[in-house]
Amino acid sequence: MFGISDYGAFVAAVVLFLAIPGPGNLALISSTSKGGVAGGLGATLGVIAGDQVLMWLAVAGVATVLATYPAAFAAVQWLGALYLTWLGWKMLSAKPGDAPVLNILPRHYFQQALAITLLNPKAIVFYMAFFPLFVDPQTHLGLLSFSVMAATIAALTFLYGLGMTLLTHHLAERMRANPRVGRVLEKLAGLCLIGFGIKMALSK
Repeated sequence: MFGISDYGAFVAAVVLFLAIPGPGNLALISSTSKGGVAGGLGATLGVIAGDQVLMWLAVAGVATVLATYPAAFAAVQWLGALYLTWLGWKMLSAKPGDAPVLNILPRHYFQQALAITLLNPKAIVFYMAFFPLFVDPQTHLGLLSFSVMAATIAALTFLYGLGMTLLTHHLAERMRANPRVGRVLEKLAGLCLIGFGIKMALSK
């Protein structure tokens, strides 16, 4: 199908990767809890946009450049780690009544999720290694095959993000009756972001 071998397995792999906990999922959940459905959808679109940029950079061979120049890879990796750690610290140090770390305007959620996604250079290498697994060398159609893959990932990410947004929004409505629970969850989210930042900084 469009030069993709075992399209069903490709879809299953994408869904599995979407469900793995990470900064993107955390940004989506945090955005929904702060900005409702609009915030969650804004973050979802930010993740999709970031993924599309990274996917096409991978197709263009940027992964090879990063591998050839380790200093460039390390610089972007450290930048991403510092950014996640800074966000986590802001959430940990926030006091009741402070302005939310993640702004309530949907366009800010989009920018937040886009930045978190783009500041993960390993995603480029991941896509560089992931795409060839499902390319049929006998019927490979070049850019068309990669375009179908990219469109499939975007569609699945949107559906996943929509489901997570609706679920998180439903739970957030219940938690608003007890603000203390929301503050505890925000602190936990901050710790998770710092953990992701440290993991990114220490990973090789």
